[in-house]
Amino acid sequence: MLVMAFDTATAAITVALYEWTPGEGAVPRGAAEAVDPRRHTELLTPSIAGVMAEAGAAPDDLSAIVVGVGPGPYTGLRVGLVTARAMGEALSVPVHGFCTLDVIAWATRRDEPFAVATDARRKEVYWARYASFRARATEPAVGPPSDVLDGAPPGLPVVGEGAALYPGVLGDSEHEPLLPTAGALAELAVARLAGLKGPELLPPEPLYLRRPDAKEPGPRKKVTPV
Repeated sequence: MLVMAFDTATAAITVALYEWTPGEGAVPRGAAEAVDPRRHTELLTPSIAGVMAEAGAAPDDLSAIVVGVGPGPYTGLRVGLVTARAMGEALSVPVHGFCTLDVIAWATRRDEPFAVATDARRKEVYWARYASFRARATEPAVGPPSDVLDGAPPGLPVVGEGAALYPGVLGDSEHEPLLPTAGALAELAVARLAGLKGPELLPPEPLYLRRPDAKEPGPRKKVTPV
């Protein structure tokens, strides 16, 4: 089973190709990482092509495509989702999604409770709490950093870029990993597709936690003739 994974829900443009074989588990075949909040469109497709070339693989070799579904800023997030759906349709392979917060949580390998927070801009964070790296304890949410620890046990560790941006609120302990990696996404996908326990497989649809800024215009106001 050859799995292509990528995530563009944060400032990271991260791509990885993993192969799963019985007895060996998930084996990395190639990866590419870049951090640029303004160049998701320009960097994603060349990164995918580069990873495939590095592995000596062809598109027809893929068994599945996995993509991070957010939460994240609309523009970057849709680049990954549109690309994943287009590739899946063209290659006739299944496309699966994972919550990007779950991908960061999976990479921590923490067995004790913690939280993940990513940058939501506007002085807010996307966040969720976890019982362990395999089990999310709350639904993803967006709000001020203080929401992350509101009602949480004292001293709850918080990881992710959002935590690093607000250490005065979320603590100044170790916040790594700051951003999702496609390697963690691919490992998570392989584990779940192999039947192991872990976060829920999702459809490749955006996980939006905010209403769109753009609104349909209302009816035109009547103008009274002078």
